[in-house]
Amino acid sequence: MSTPPVRRSDARARLRALTNDITALILERGLLPGDPLPTEQELMAELGVGRNSLREAIKVLQALGIIDTRHGFGMFVAEDNLNALEDSLAFRGQMSLRHHGHEANELVDVRQALEAGLIGQAIAAVAEEHLEALEQCVVQMEERAARGEQFVEQDKAFHRILFEPLGNRLLSNLLGVFWDVYRSIYDAVDTDPRATQPAKTAQDHRDILDAVKAKDIATARSLISSHFDGIRSLLDARQSLQK
Repeated sequence: MSTPPVRRSDARARLRALTNDITALILERGLLPGDPLPTEQELMAELGVGRNSLREAIKVLQALGIIDTRHGFGMFVAEDNLNALEDSLAFRGQMSLRHHGHEANELVDVRQALEAGLIGQAIAAVAEEHLEALEQCVVQMEERAARGEQFVEQDKAFHRILFEPLGNRLLSNLLGVFWDVYRSIYDAVDTDPRATQPAKTAQDHRDILDAVKAKDIATARSLISSHFDGIRSLLDARQSLQK
């Protein structure tokens, strides 16, 4: 008599349970990012599973950015990163552009809400060193804009430094993720300098910096909110063409 095939839902449930067991083991042992995990043999014995099941669970946890496997060295708790989140959001944002762009707009909404909502706290904590670094970013933007060039790295650095005074590493990583996702959507929509308007974008950053220097929270918040008008216009135009 043949054994009935394992139902897919049962297999998924067992895989989820095993990944939960592995993350529970990491937490119970107080392991930190960069710490080694038990060996494959030790995990198999402790969790009571076979090699194939364990390796499948490890692959899932790698994809989630929880475990890092280094060939010849073993398995480690992954360093802090949000790569899996970034990849997922970027994919969903770009995929939505092939339809109605709703998710792309929602991703812009989230980034806008984070930056506009936190700018007051950032201004309250800003130090001279941050202002000097922001000034350097803007000067480089203006120089490149005058040559009709893009300034992707300076733009990213500006937004990172702007919220650096808050001293929140998770927030910095999350804002970085949303900047990268935003940029991937922007590039997918249009990279024509006539649409992206480097000179206007550089001026927008200069205006934001002037408001930060003046500790004018209301103006800074308003400028950051309107900073996203360009991408919204491009998304709206794309949606109109798809109708």
